[in-house]
Amino acid sequence: MAFVNQNPILQSLIAEQRVSDPASARGRLLNEAARLFRDKGYERTTVRDLAAAVGIQSGSLFHHFRTKEEILKAVMVETIRLNTALMQAAAGTAESPREKLRALVRTELESINGQTGEAMAVLVYEWRSLSEDSRAEVLELRDIYEELWLSVLRELAAAGELGADPFITRRMLTGALSWTVTWYRPERGGLSLDGLTSQVMSMLGFHPR
Repeated sequence: MAFVNQNPILQSLIAEQRVSDPASARGRLLNEAARLFRDKGYERTTVRDLAAAVGIQSGSLFHHFRTKEEILKAVMVETIRLNTALMQAAAGTAESPREKLRALVRTELESINGQTGEAMAVLVYEWRSLSEDSRAEVLELRDIYEELWLSVLRELAAAGELGADPFITRRMLTGALSWTVTWYRPERGGLSLDGLTSQVMSMLGFHPR
């Protein structure tokens, strides 16, 4: 997963051996695997493709992983761990449920449109390619990630600031934010991430005060 290596949250997770160092052989492999799985699909990506992407022999992949499925699982697990930590840090500095929601929206937009975008796309489209046991582990981690959103949305609903059902709101946001990768192009003079975040908040009825 491509990410700024100096990020303190990433460095902490690397030190705890919860994610791979992007500069390491394992980290480079996971980054290339995420790209290939997104572009070609998991089933159509071969071990030879993965090895070629990082410039090694096919057999050398198995120094890091026993199977191709283990690579897919690691892409998903490490991506969720990293993005959960980023979400927790962002929401933890906010002073109100409304600001927490804004922090979550911006952090997810940043993850989708940079940093871990390829791996997040793999999460959406390829989780059914996992075995039952691996899928259960990934879904358990995903539930922790989703609960960050739902807890904030429930707070807003309880305070009368959110009129829609929190679960449905999150499902709608998941689709809308994920789809931005197909059209959001800030390098072409479009909205900044902050600007896009403000637009999302306005659509939810949270206008600047």
